[in-house]
Formats: sequence, structure tokens, C-alpha cells
Amino acid sequence: MRVAITGTPGTGKTTATRRLEDGSEEALDVVHLNDVIREEGFSTSTDETRDSLVADLDAVEEWLDERDPEGTELVESHLAHLLPADRVVVLRCHPDDLGSRLAERGESDASVAENRESEALDVVLAEAVERHGLDSVYEIDATDRTPEEVATEIERVVAGEREPSAGTVSFVDSLAEQP
Repeated sequence: MRVAITGTPGTGKTTATRRLEDGSEEALDVVHLNDVIREEGFSTSTDETRDSLVADLDAVEEWLDERDPEGTELVESHLAHLLPADRVVVLRCHPDDLGSRLAERGESDASVAENRESEALDVVLAEAVERHGLDSVYEIDATDRTPEEVATEIERVVAGEREPSAGTVSFVDSLAEQP
């Protein structure tokens, strides 16, 4: 089973999935897609405005399909929902907290503003639901949760202990609060 772990940059995907690789009773196979794209050269160009690679999702999908993981494979990235998956976990974070996290890691003001707005408008969630349907999408608000708590919620999705929950988190009110 393939589970996509996705969300706007800064929502805690990498931090939570690292807990699942290292700290859970049964370590899960996690593919950190952004690393794979860089290491395998799965990009078509560079977006100069965002200073980021433009992923070749066809090449990534082919690479993933050639893998033969036993059991469950987690694919983690802000792009993971754009690939085939059995379940999609969308991590959410209040735009104010998200902006602080991104600023702390040195993102530009433009990147912070763009990602705050994307989170407030549910962009990743909407894409995930459009591609995978409501019955396959699980929303987790990571705003006030520790990485360990988020990892536990992801484990619950993997184990089938959580119901799909798209549309349960809304930060649209934060748009009026933005400077």
C-alpha cells in the first residue's frame, strides 16, 4: 500500500515521517521524494523565481513503480498527492505558524507569503481530493501537535484506524488577518 504524506511546505511532513522511520515500533519505509528528485535527477528545469527544481513527475512515478517495497510505503513531499496512492495524508498548519516556521528556516518573504496563502486557501487539500477523492484523503491539523503526535496520527491512517477527513480544517479566516 502506498500512502502519500503531503501538505504545504512547513507543515511538518519530513519531521513527522522521520519519527516513523526511526521511532516507531515497526519502522515504515519512507521515500523522501524531494531527496529522490535531487539525487536521481528527476527534474526538467529550475524555477528561478522560487529557486527550486521543477519535478519530472512521470519519471518519479516510474521510479516508484519499479520499487518493490514490502508492506506499506510512505511517500513524503509537498508533491506526493500528485502521484498514485492508496491513501493521502494532508498535513495542515495555521498560516501564522507556517509563516514562522518557513521564516525560521530562511525562506524568502515572497515564499513565506505564497505558502501562507496556499495553506489558507486549501490548495494542496483541494488537489489531493480532486485527484484521489474524498474517501482516500485524511487531513491532520499539525498546528498544535508535536511531531510525535503527528506521526501517531499518520500511523493510525496507515493502520486503518482513522476515517477519511478531508475538509475538517479551515484557515480561510486567516486571509483577512494577513498584512
